[in-house]
Amino acid sequence: MRAILLMIGVFWATLTAAFGQELSALARLDAAQSSITAGEDGVSVTLAISQPVPWRVRVLDGPPRLVLDVREVDWTGIDTVPARAPQISAVRAGVFRAGWSRLVLDLAMPLVVARSEMQTGSEGAVIRLRLTPADAASFAAEAARPEPPEWATPAARDLPAPVARGDGPVVVVLDPGHGGIDPGAERDGQKEADLMLVFARELKDLLSRDGRFRVVLTRDDDVFVPLEARISIARKAGGQVFLSLHADALAEGEAQGATIYTLSDEASDEASAALAERHDRDDLLAGVDLKDQDDVVASVLMDMARTETAPRVERLATALVASIKAADIRMHRHPHQEAGFSVLKSPDMPSVLVEVGFLSSARDLKRLTDKAWRDRMAEALRQGLVAWADEDAAIRALRENAD
Repeated sequence: MRAILLMIGVFWATLTAAFGQELSALARLDAAQSSITAGEDGVSVTLAISQPVPWRVRVLDGPPRLVLDVREVDWTGIDTVPARAPQISAVRAGVFRAGWSRLVLDLAMPLVVARSEMQTGSEGAVIRLRLTPADAASFAAEAARPEPPEWATPAARDLPAPVARGDGPVVVVLDPGHGGIDPGAERDGQKEADLMLVFARELKDLLSRDGRFRVVLTRDDDVFVPLEARISIARKAGGQVFLSLHADALAEGEAQGATIYTLSDEASDEASAALAERHDRDDLLAGVDLKDQDDVVASVLMDMARTETAPRVERLATALVASIKAADIRMHRHPHQEAGFSVLKSPDMPSVLVEVGFLSSARDLKRLTDKAWRDRMAEALRQGLVAWADEDAAIRALRENAD
């Protein structure tokens, strides 16, 4: 039975009856009993877990990869599983969406799922996959099959009704970068996704107490949220300003201090271009393909942004840089830069990406893990948002009076 597309039907009631016990919420990987090995006719994947779980497996293209979704497995130790298959170039795992984990095998050549099964027993379960070589056309056809309706990209979650512009508090959307299957930059046991979620929650609390802002988070847990879903969440919430929070790492060169990024077709420098490319690539690897829509977004939305939104974005960036400097917080030597981050491509919502710091800098990492420093940064961002919102409202009032 081929299981490339459809969810494998392992239902909780059946499992409970079969095993005569209540299943725990989280299955665990047994790395010692798991393996990824090459044979004469393909690759065998054996994954031993502590209990049966609902699951599905499929292949995706651009780049080629196999995706195994399960509800829900702690993949700790997956990096120690013996992998002796040159057809598999990389293995990674994490949370894909609330309640679901994802294992991704990057494929060095086209492979399709020839056989898939879950064997269950008194000591747990084993997922067995058999992958066989395929020609490019066959692989592309399998990868292009549509998602089942119930498994499409998560829709924006239920949010309060949008607030009309000019009425009530300013709706600020905070976007903690990365999450789940995509941990972002990592250093000394710290993950960018975790650090930014903590900071986003702290900033949300500060802004909410101010009374002039209503705050929405694009994620409030360690889950993967696709780039376009982040924008959808912001729009559904009636977002009036969008701050994407990051703490990246640069593979080459040195970077230190907070940086404000705004959208542009051309990056300020090679490092900015590399960061934007990596953000989009991470989203692709996690399972979302932006290529088909990105050319359209770049040509149409950029033209719209240059008319009304671009000046507002520029004022937002200027206000944030000024407030961060006023708080005597270290900034990058080029505090305002430009790059083609897809998450900033909303045409009518002023959007900036805030590099709170760089994990590739030991000094920035020390700051990011210091609660007192984060409080100072959050207050600086609040001050910048207040200054921008006041200026934006004044300019809007002048225009309305002129009309």
